[in-house]
Amino acid sequence: MAGKEVELVDQGTGYGLIIGLGALFAILILISVRVQRRYLLEDSDHAEMFMVANRSIGTGLTASAVFSSWMWINESMYSTVFAYRWGVAAPVWFASGLSFQIALMAVLGIAAKLRVPCAHTSMEFVRIRYGQLGHVVFIFLNLINNSAMVITASQLVTGISGMNLAAATVLIPAGVVVYTAVGGIKATFITDFLHTAVALSIMIYFTLKVLTNEHVGGLGGLYDKLRRSENLINVDGNYRGSLLTFKSYKSAIFGVVLKVCNLALVIMDTAFWQKSFASHVRSTVPGYDLASIAIIAVPWGIGTVIGLSARAIENTPVFVTYPHAMTDDQINSGLVMPFVLKSLFGSSACAGVLVLIFMDITSTVSSSLIAVSSILSFDIYKTYINTSATDRQIMTASHIGVVAYGLVIVGWTLAMNYAGANGNWILYFLPVTTSPGIFPVLFTLLWSRQTKLAAIVSPLIGLCAGIGVWLGLSYSMFGAVTIATTSEQMPALYASLTSLFTPAVLSVAISLVRPASFDWQKFLQIGLVRDSGSESSRFVEPSDSGTSEGEKAYGRDGISGLGNASGAGSDEKQPFSAIDHVATQHETDQLVHPLDDGTLRHIRKWLKIAIGFLLVNISVTILIWPLSMYRDYIFDKTFFKSWVSVSILWQFFALLAVVIYPLFDGRHAIGMGLTGFWSDLRNVGSGKESVGQRVDSSGEGAKKAKA
Repeated sequence: MAGKEVELVDQGTGYGLIIGLGALFAILILISVRVQRRYLLEDSDHAEMFMVANRSIGTGLTASAVFSSWMWINESMYSTVFAYRWGVAAPVWFASGLSFQIALMAVLGIAAKLRVPCAHTSMEFVRIRYGQLGHVVFIFLNLINNSAMVITASQLVTGISGMNLAAATVLIPAGVVVYTAVGGIKATFITDFLHTAVALSIMIYFTLKVLTNEHVGGLGGLYDKLRRSENLINVDGNYRGSLLTFKSYKSAIFGVVLKVCNLALVIMDTAFWQKSFASHVRSTVPGYDLASIAIIAVPWGIGTVIGLSARAIENTPVFVTYPHAMTDDQINSGLVMPFVLKSLFGSSACAGVLVLIFMDITSTVSSSLIAVSSILSFDIYKTYINTSATDRQIMTASHIGVVAYGLVIVGWTLAMNYAGANGNWILYFLPVTTSPGIFPVLFTLLWSRQTKLAAIVSPLIGLCAGIGVWLGLSYSMFGAVTIATTSEQMPALYASLTSLFTPAVLSVAISLVRPASFDWQKFLQIGLVRDSGSESSRFVEPSDSGTSEGEKAYGRDGISGLGNASGAGSDEKQPFSAIDHVATQHETDQLVHPLDDGTLRHIRKWLKIAIGFLLVNISVTILIWPLSMYRDYIFDKTFFKSWVSVSILWQFFALLAVVIYPLFDGRHAIGMGLTGFWSDLRNVGSGKESVGQRVDSSGEGAKKAKA
């Protein structure tokens, strides 16, 4: 295994951290779920709360959760790898490949609230529009998208600590399965916040600690060492072979591949849709857009400082592999950061890397577990196995789904690991296999003329075409189809573009041959999960602070501002609670949007804001910023120092946006929980009724009254 000749930390430390952190977070979430239920009237034993948090999440927590879900281990660990390979340009190309996708998801999320207000998964409205076959095709594409998230983490943990690969693969997701199965999506929002707080703090600490180390010498010292190293290093494809130029051909190619890959990882990941469903209408756009700005900090800052520091010190006695260079296997397995930290600070810093890896991977896994369990429970169990499933039965299916998918992740990861896949290969594998569904999914929500045949056929042809181009070019250009040849840039680039654009062209062409127009009203037959005798269908309206203080129920369907355009609230004008069939025209005429006129106007306003922000984001992150820098220029010392300083300031902005602000935004809910807990402590043994008892009794009373 990569890195086995360099001892970074002992196995005991690795096992202790992975098992201990998993157990710690499982306990914290169990406590959190209890607090939510006891003091905030949020019961994760009901499907609406488990899967979409009663659609009540505020801006701060939404931003933190989206940031955490998008903070894949690749962004922190592999940004240093690519900076080491290609220089100062690579982290920016990495960062620019992360942002616009989240801004696009803000547009889709708020559009979904307008057109599919009661959806639980993106697959629900796919089935309404394209029927059973289309439903199955897109479920398949979604599951591919969520299949490869643990590979990088397991290899890094093994490379750092020497843990058994199979043990690392099993233990990393084990604790996540426990707390996700119990707490649902609200638990993932809370753990996402905790993971983000810890991971960002570690990244900022490592960035500053490395930069100020005597062997690096600060901004000026790092620059001087890089200039001196240019006599030994000639980066193929870079202007004058320099690490300090933005004109880097391979970085630019990687940036294009990454943009396609990440677009698929967002659009085809039900977790991002589900978090938009769970957020309040006032929180979706600002939450997602705030995360899209903050995420730039992850690869830019730490990738630039640590990746370039590796180049600066690798030929000095302080470096752990000296007098030898790092092997390709070590680099491809993401060990640049651990080697730099081991060289400068010893094994304790590598233990910190293990904590960072755990934080990054578990936040991603928890979101995907909820998303896939929702697909299994709503889109498979409720749709094909038990169409009259109650809230309780759906919850049971969801819990089973979390555990089952956890086992699938483990099995698939072990298979990929023993087949020789690594994190570098995954970055090129994912866009080829996940991109075919992007345009058909976008058209499903945004273009009424995409036909059923187009939606089903085009992504499958695109998938086959992309894989064919990928394998064919790998063979024709490099003489074989292996992990190494399929990890080359050009086959992956052409294959990714083929997978992305073939379905777009085919879908439009097929749809125009036999035109049809979809009635958006049919989406309104997706309804809430109701169970007699439960309060599970209650949506809440957060107060202006974005917290749960002053939460108000709106009608038995629970949508904030529930009612029809005329303000009537009769039962016959509510959306259907099941989707056992696609509505007939007569049934469609009876469907009325569950949101009132004021709320719909509010959503349309946010939709315009989201589109405007998306256009600005694309202009800046894809066109103005990287392309204006792509010229015959080598950074001078002043510009380099300013460049790195801004990247570090961006890290602190991210900390403010997705760690500090959520605490302020949720201050009232935090206060309610602490007040209730303190009241219970004071009343223990006094015989007085506690806040929790009053909440419990009021809940029981409500149930009895409803019965």
